Amino acid sequence: MWRSLVAQAICNRQVVGSNPSTGSKGDFVKAISAVASVLKEFRAFALRANAVDLAIGVALGAAFTAVVQAIVSGLFTPLIAALFGKQNFSTLFFSVHGSRFSYGLVVNAVVTLLIVAIVLFFLVVKPLNALRRRLGLDTNASLPKAPCPACMTEIDLRARRCPSCTEDLGESWTDL
Repeated sequence: MWRSLVAQAICNRQVVGSNPSTGSKGDFVKAISAVASVLKEFRAFALRANAVDLAIGVALGAAFTAVVQAIVSGLFTPLIAALFGKQNFSTLFFSVHGSRFSYGLVVNAVVTLLIVAIVLFFLVVKPLNALRRRLGLDTNASLPKAPCPACMTEIDLRARRCPSCTEDLGESWTDL
């Protein structure tokens, strides 16, 4: 829709639906400013730091998963297949009443998932947590808690309402 609006506005200097003989310069300016506004909004969305970080993370995750899958199918699968006396573990299956269950493919996927999870934990999560602790940004630091007077659930001292029983706690509920 907006492409046709821009194309017609640029080529004919008019807005979609207007008569060519009555197309005015104001309509052309409105069309161009509307398109510019949409493009500006899209650029602001696309260049947000979290959107760019997410795109980079997805691309790196896909590349990393491809490497891990190659390692699993090239190294780990033959080792596991050797235990069963087969040449290719991914072809292992069993049949029940004519239905084929390829458990070799499932084991490949599980091994790939475990390797990706372990590597991400030790190469991303652990270093980031250490950096946060060093910078004083530890989000796991325990906040002071006290039991709710109504249900005895441990809740944050800053709370004004219990998340478990929804009791209204008031300002000085910890003095009780």
